[in-house]
Amino acid sequence: MSALPQPYTPRRLTEVAAAEVDALISLPTGVLDDVLTRVGLRDAVRTSALSRAWRRRWEALPSLDLDFPRPKGHRGASKGLRAVDSVLLRCPGRVRRFYAYLDSLYAGRIDDWLIVLSRRGVQVFNLVSVDGIIVLPSAVFSCGRLTVLRLYGCALPLLPAGFVGFPELRSLALINVRFQEHGEYHQLEEIIAISPSLEKLLLWDVEIAGDFSQWLIQAPNLRHLNIRSAQDLGWNIGEFPSLQSAEIDIRDYLRGRDFAKFLAGFASVTKLVLCTRHSPLNGANILETLPCTFGNLKSLKLYTQFCELSSILSTFCLLRNAPNLERLKILIDDGVEQKYEANGEFQNAQWTDGMCVKLQFVQITGIHWLANELSFIEIILSKTRLLRTLSVSHGEKCSMCNEGVVNKLLNYPRASSHAEVLYEGKAS
Repeated sequence: MSALPQPYTPRRLTEVAAAEVDALISLPTGVLDDVLTRVGLRDAVRTSALSRAWRRRWEALPSLDLDFPRPKGHRGASKGLRAVDSVLLRCPGRVRRFYAYLDSLYAGRIDDWLIVLSRRGVQVFNLVSVDGIIVLPSAVFSCGRLTVLRLYGCALPLLPAGFVGFPELRSLALINVRFQEHGEYHQLEEIIAISPSLEKLLLWDVEIAGDFSQWLIQAPNLRHLNIRSAQDLGWNIGEFPSLQSAEIDIRDYLRGRDFAKFLAGFASVTKLVLCTRHSPLNGANILETLPCTFGNLKSLKLYTQFCELSSILSTFCLLRNAPNLERLKILIDDGVEQKYEANGEFQNAQWTDGMCVKLQFVQITGIHWLANELSFIEIILSKTRLLRTLSVSHGEKCSMCNEGVVNKLLNYPRASSHAEVLYEGKAS
C-alpha cells in the first residue's frame, strides 16, 4: 500500500501560502499593476505585509487613485486623509484621481497636495468641503490634464496670467462655489470657453462677486447642461450644436429677463428638465410663447404646479412647442393653494392641433387632487391618441378622498384604446 499523504502542519501551511504569494509576485509587471490598482490604495498598501518581496511593490505603481469617500452616515471628513502626504512621498507615479471630503483640519494641506497633483498629471479632481468654504490655491489651474473637475463648497482664486485652460476637461461641476471679487463673471466665462473638450457642465448655487454683468456660455462640444440658481448670474446661451440634455432652475429670471429667449438656446435637446413652479415677481407669465420649436425633444420633466396661471400657461406653452415629445413627467410642489381656476374649458382652449401627437408615457407625482390638476389629466387622456400609460401618485395634502378620485380618473374618456391609468399611492 502506498503511504498516506502527511497532513499539513501549521508551519507547512505557512510555507505553502508564502510560496503562493511569492509566485504571484513573478507575474508580468503589467498584470501586477492592474491587480493592485483594482483592489484600491488601502488594500494595495496592505500587500506590504505578505512577504519581503511585496513590501514596497505598491510604491512602484505607475499610477494611483487616491479615493477617500465618506463612510455612509458619516458627516465629517473622509477617513485616511492623514496618509496622503506619506503616499505622495513614497509613490512617485502619476495620480489619476483624487476624491475626498475635507474639513478645516485638512483644508490647510490642500495647497501642497494640489501642487503635487498638478505635477503628477491628475485627471479627476473631486473635492467636497464639509466645514465652510475652502479657498483653493492657484495651483488648481495648473492641473492641465484634468478630465473631470468637481468642487463643492470651495472658493476659486483669480485666474493666473497665461492660463491656457483645461484642454482635456470633459466634465465640470461647481456646487456652492464662490468666485473671488474682481474675477467676477468673466472668470467663469473664460474657464468654460477655453475648455474645448467640455461635454458636461453643472452649475449649482454658484456665487459671483461684483456688479451684475451678462456673459456667454460657449462650449461647442457640450452635451449636458445643468443650472440651478436662486439668482440671475447674467448667463446667456451660445451655440450648442451637440447639446442633448438640459436641466434649468433659475428663480430670478422671473424678474424681467427674457426667459423664453434664454430657453431658445436649448431648442436642439432631446431631454429637458425645467422648473416653472416659481411665482413671477413682476406679475408677468413665465412662458406664453416661445421663439422656437423643440423638434428633437423626446423627454420633458417639469417641476411645476397647477395653482397659478403662470405655471399652467408655461406647461401648455412647452407642450405646444414639443411636437415629438414621447415622455412627460410632472412633479408637483407641496403646500401650494389653488389661486386660479383653470377648468376643462380653459385648458381645452390652450390645446392646439398637432399637440402631443407622439406622447406615450405620462407620470404625475405629488398630485393634490385639485380641480385644475384633474382637468389637466382629463384633457391628456382625451387628446393623446398614442398614450400607453398615465401614472399618478399623490402628495401630502389631498383635497379629495383618494379612492373616490381614482375611480373618477378611471372613468375619464380616453383617446387611446391602449391607455392605462396607474395609481401608485403616495409619492415617496
